[in-house]
Amino acid sequence: MKKIVWMLILAFAMTLPAFAQKDKRAQGILDAMSKRYKSLKSYQASFTFASLDAGAKESYKGDLTVKNEKFRLLLGGQEVFTDGKTMSTYIKESNEVNVQDYDASANNELNPTQIYTIYKRGFDYHFLKEQKQGGRALEVIELISNRPKSAIKTVQISVDKTDKSIRNWLIVNKDGKQTSYTITKFTPNVNVPDSFFLFDKSKYSGVEVVDLR
Repeated sequence: MKKIVWMLILAFAMTLPAFAQKDKRAQGILDAMSKRYKSLKSYQASFTFASLDAGAKESYKGDLTVKNEKFRLLLGGQEVFTDGKTMSTYIKESNEVNVQDYDASANNELNPTQIYTIYKRGFDYHFLKEQKQGGRALEVIELISNRPKSAIKTVQISVDKTDKSIRNWLIVNKDGKQTSYTITKFTPNVNVPDSFFLFDKSKYSGVEVVDLR
């Protein structure tokens, strides 16, 4: 399950064939999307996660809240908290929290506060198609990185043509496993205190704290 939680954060660690290029239409869409998210002081996104692996399907609902360098992620019985300095991962099933130092510069691919700019660092991409979803016009971009050790084969990102927000993305691993994320609710500039991004053990009765620092 820990892998599933980090798959959201790893959603843009991708790989494109050697022949792919950074086409101008795709770059324009990605730049506009990135500009929108970087202009926000904070945001909250509710989403659905679905994974198809060897014929077995798993599905979960999740929530992600981001404020500057801070984030809090809830998915599949786990919560990840970081204030930009310390990361705490709470596992509901075992009532345990793992605490460790958080270094954003060393974990760019694991950092949802930078998820909308990762495509700028060593990735190729191209415009794939336009499609309709729920009355919205979406522009679909395909990304694959030139990192040979990446486990991911392709990622398709669907960007709302009007407001430049991400509506869904589909990840296909080299082993054929598929995972998808669909945004069900997006709220920009939410008012959340800094304390929201800190794990408060007083709210988790009997929790075991494992300090890995």
